[in-house]
Amino acid sequence: MTVAKKVTLSVIKADVGGLAGHHVVHPDLLATVTRVLAEAKEEGVIEDFYVTNVGDDIQLIMTHYKGVDNSEIHGLAWKAFKEAADVAEKLGLYGAGQDLLAEAFSGNIRGLGPGVAEMEFVERPSEPVVVFMADKTEPGAFNLPFFRIYADPFNTAGLVIDPKLHSGFTLEIMDLLENKLYRLDMPEEMYDALALLGTPSRYTIKRVYRRSDGEIAAVVSSERINIIAGRYVGKDDPVAIARAQAGFPALGEILEPFAFPHLVAGWMRGSHHGPLMPVSQRDAKCTRFDGPPRIVALGFNIKNGKLIGPSDLFDDPAFDETRRLAQIIADYMRRHGPFMPHRLGPEEMEYTTLPEVLKKLEKKLVSK
Repeated sequence: MTVAKKVTLSVIKADVGGLAGHHVVHPDLLATVTRVLAEAKEEGVIEDFYVTNVGDDIQLIMTHYKGVDNSEIHGLAWKAFKEAADVAEKLGLYGAGQDLLAEAFSGNIRGLGPGVAEMEFVERPSEPVVVFMADKTEPGAFNLPFFRIYADPFNTAGLVIDPKLHSGFTLEIMDLLENKLYRLDMPEEMYDALALLGTPSRYTIKRVYRRSDGEIAAVVSSERINIIAGRYVGKDDPVAIARAQAGFPALGEILEPFAFPHLVAGWMRGSHHGPLMPVSQRDAKCTRFDGPPRIVALGFNIKNGKLIGPSDLFDDPAFDETRRLAQIIADYMRRHGPFMPHRLGPEEMEYTTLPEVLKKLEKKLVSK
C-alpha cells in the first residue's frame, strides 16, 4: 500500500529591524530574505515560499517535505533573518536583529527569538489554508477568535450542521510560564478551557485537532520573547495557520471572529491594551501609538507542495465597520493615558520603571 506523502507548511517570523522605528520593514530586508529562500528553493531545500511583512515583522511562509522542527528548514530561516539583520544594521534601522537572541544557530530556531507555526499533513484534493500574521500583540491574541472558530456554534455553523465537524475539536493549550500542555475536548471540557484561555498572557491555544480522526486543524506560534530572554527584547507578534473547508471550518467561519476587534495586550512598548484590527496587506503598518495592533490574513491553496495565491482576505469592505469600531476603541483606551486598563498591570508590562520608582521613594515613606 502506498503511503501518502505529507507536506509541511512552516510560517516563521522575526523582527530584525524597522524603518523609522517599530513601523514597517524596509524593502531591502524583504529582498534579502527573498534571495536566500529563492536559492534554497533552487537547491531543493524547500518546495515553495512566499515572503511578506506585517508591521516591522518579516514573515517567511514555506512548504517542504521535511516535517516540523526540521533543523535544515529552521537553519534556513535563521540564515535569512541573520542576513537581513546585517542589512538592517548597515542601514541604521531601528532594533536591528532584536528578535535574534543568540549568536549562532543551534539546530532549532525555537527559543532563539523568532516565532514559529508549523503543521504537517497529507494534502486533500483541494487544500485551502489561512495564514494569520499579527503585529504589536501576543500569542494569546488568538485565544478568543480560535475558541470561537473551533468551539462556538454561534460562530461556526458547521459544528451543528456539518457531519464532519459535529464531533468537535480538541484544543491544545499551553501554559507559557510553566511550559505545560493541556488537551481539552470541545464541547465537554469547554468551561475548563475557558478558565485557562481567559488569561491569554499565560495560557494560549497552541494546536487544534479534529476529534474524529486527530487530524491537525490549526497551530499558533507560542514563543514569548520576553520570557525566553528574561528581559524585554521585542513584541511577540504571533503567527498562526488554519486549514479550511472539507472537514474543517469554512473560510468564512474562520474569518468571522475577527469582525470583533477584541482587546489584546501589546501596542505601545508592549505594555498596553488595544483593539486587534484586521487590515489588508497594504495597511499592515503600525503608526498610531505604534499601532493599534494589526492582523493580516492571507489565503492559499496548496497543491503538490506549491503555494497557490495568496488572497488578501481582510482586504474587504465587509471589515470596514470592524476597522471603524477599532478606531473608536483605540480612542477610548488612549484617553486613559498611563492608567489601567489601557496600561497593562505591572506583572505583565514589558517596560516598567516601578522598581526604580519604589526604591527612590523609600526616603518618602511615612509611618502608618
